[in-house]
Amino acid sequence: MTQSTYTVLRNQLNQAIAAIKDAFWVMRRRGPSQIQFWFIALVIGIAAGFMALGFRKAIQFLQAYLYDTDNILLLHSHAEKLPWYMVLIIPILGGLLVGVILNRFTDDGRVRSVADVIEGAAITDGRVETKAGIASFFASLITLSSGGSTGREGPVVHMAGVISTWVSNRIHADGITGRDLLGCAVAAAVSASFNAPIAGALFALEVVLRHFAVHAFAPIVIASVAGTVINRLAYGDVTQFALDTPGSLKFYVELPAFLILGLICGLVALVLMRSIFFAEDIGTHVQNRLSLPGWLRPAVSGAMLGVLAIWFPHIIGVGYETTIRALTGDLVLTTAILLAVIKTIAVAITMGGRMGGGVFSPSLMIGALTGLAFGLIATGLLPDVSGTHTLYAFAGMGAVAAAVLGAPISTTLIVFELTGDWQIGLAVMVSVSMSTALASRLVDRSFFLTQLERRNVHLAAGPQAYLLAMLRAGAVMRPIGDARSITADEAQELIARGLCVKASATLEAAMPYFDREDIPCIPVILLEEDGSETPIGALYHVDALKAYNRALAATAAEEHS
Repeated sequence: MTQSTYTVLRNQLNQAIAAIKDAFWVMRRRGPSQIQFWFIALVIGIAAGFMALGFRKAIQFLQAYLYDTDNILLLHSHAEKLPWYMVLIIPILGGLLVGVILNRFTDDGRVRSVADVIEGAAITDGRVETKAGIASFFASLITLSSGGSTGREGPVVHMAGVISTWVSNRIHADGITGRDLLGCAVAAAVSASFNAPIAGALFALEVVLRHFAVHAFAPIVIASVAGTVINRLAYGDVTQFALDTPGSLKFYVELPAFLILGLICGLVALVLMRSIFFAEDIGTHVQNRLSLPGWLRPAVSGAMLGVLAIWFPHIIGVGYETTIRALTGDLVLTTAILLAVIKTIAVAITMGGRMGGGVFSPSLMIGALTGLAFGLIATGLLPDVSGTHTLYAFAGMGAVAAAVLGAPISTTLIVFELTGDWQIGLAVMVSVSMSTALASRLVDRSFFLTQLERRNVHLAAGPQAYLLAMLRAGAVMRPIGDARSITADEAQELIARGLCVKASATLEAAMPYFDREDIPCIPVILLEEDGSETPIGALYHVDALKAYNRALAATAAEEHS
């Protein structure tokens, strides 16, 4: 053995010994706190799981009572036999109750959902609104039980955020811990709702936290498994859609068809999202124009849904019966297309009327109907080189949902877990990739991020776009009188030119001043009761940039830890 080889081996041995010592130090110093954190994640997972289970059970109970049926999986078939006035009255009364709840317990009459949880993860250290969140939870429960045409994932995700917020506030969690606990609660809620532990964990990472940091993975998986166990204690180890007709794929020949289906589903998802936003804008315009009280808006939407449900009871609730019929091919072409259009209208009316609920389950139904319609056409044109048309329904279900959520990974997995059929993976992946690639270019990444963009919360472009909105001028300024700051007289000169910001203003509002004017700083003011502007400090351009860079570095460190 040469001297150089011996030196290399000795250095490697020393490095290994040092690494082992570091590992023991980490286990001794941080091990107990890490185990404690995982225990908290488990408790949050159990709480969120029971919450999601209770929400689902409550919907089933209320639907069975209101529509007088013992089998809510056949809800629309039973609703067809009810007197027309019952189908009309139930959503109107539900809308009235929803309006009263939201206008009593929220400041804007708006239901909180997944978009607000994403905002909480990015901007408010993993916290969400508590009172408005609880009100939204019960409003959505009433909506889904009384004929609203939305899904249950939005309310349970936000209520999971309420649970994690309560825990984070009690333990005084910092931003990273608060976001991790939020991810744990969301993962457990999604897993308990759909019996989908893998997709639940990835949904929390991909959609809510919007990163895949290693430090967050273990506690989120623990919570997700806890939520799944709770679901299976109540419903057993069964898939959401129990299907007897697995699809078959003519591999090479059919792949172009699934690429085309993905593009079509991307456009369908775009129509669904734009319809909801259009209905929201029209509803607000009409409400303002007619001076309607806020509590009446959901009731008006309920009346519209009731009229629609008289002829198309398929729109009532989540719509699993119609989704299963689409996945099993138990619908003809014209019916599939018609129901997809009617369901889109019903979802837009429900959400535009601020009745509550989520968009994931409706997108599954619309996607399955779209895929079935495409499959019936494709297999009809080329029967000798095609598999079953139900396979297209599977792929369409995943493609529309993925484009709406902006979550191709977790949506692909949740389709697998909802159906229990892993052989359809190739078709679903191809369609999902095309639909998300197209739809994400036509909206701000996803339905939820577009919702936030409409509220001037810029999360779609990443941390570089929204971090400036998290930093206040008053926290970064140099006080008047500081040796490194301007004097009061200099500040008054700039104020007279209109160059100033309030102490509560964000750096997002302040930075344009530096772009327009060749000045090193702008005064920070307080508005007095008499309307006068008192300078209390100066915001320097260099200080703002330093604060921004520190925030970017902290975000990058969290995402890569």
